[in-house]
Amino acid sequence: MTMDVERARFNMVEQQIRPWEVLDTKVLDLLFKVRREDYVPDAYKQLAFADLEIPIGHGQTMLSPKLEARMLQELAVNPDDRVLEIGTGSGYMTALLASQGGHVYSVDIVDEFIRSAGARLALHGIRNVTLEAGDAARGWDKHGPYDVIVLTGSMPLLPDAFQQSLKAGGRLFAVIGEAPAMEAQLITCAAAGAPGATATYGTIGLFETVIPALRNAPQRARFVF
Repeated sequence: MTMDVERARFNMVEQQIRPWEVLDTKVLDLLFKVRREDYVPDAYKQLAFADLEIPIGHGQTMLSPKLEARMLQELAVNPDDRVLEIGTGSGYMTALLASQGGHVYSVDIVDEFIRSAGARLALHGIRNVTLEAGDAARGWDKHGPYDVIVLTGSMPLLPDAFQQSLKAGGRLFAVIGEAPAMEAQLITCAAAGAPGATATYGTIGLFETVIPALRNAPQRARFVF
């Protein structure tokens, strides 16, 4: 990379991320600690700090830096949190989550992403991560319940299995809907269901955005007249 990397990183934070209402100093400090360029494919290194989605192969992309930062801020990950990430991709979001949480379970349907992300994470000494290949578009309760669940692709319809995998006080970030109308939502488990009782959840609409859908994401029923 021939650009001034640290200047570009600083500009990313000051010009893209702060204006998007990301003001949590723990999140901002983490963006300087975890080097985004180390998770970007070689062909796109010059775009590591650009306000766009970067192709990573298999028809998938990295999310924009401002969206990654906003997700972290909204989830408020704690040092002992058990985190589930659906969509490992490049491993960058995995690294951010692992730097804040206790342990991250990250699942991707593309085997190559699991292998390449695993190599990057190991290279940077990030070991509190379990990477698994699989189709988790309808849930992944294998290691649940979780304190935090992050869906890195959009869902036309959110399966109940995800919120049911939350602990009491757990937070779920998801982008729900279909282009051009998608909404980022934060779903919180207000109380876990005791035997014979029903768990309660609260949903906050955060902002509108459009991101690629998770592969095999459940679709809304189509009515034909």
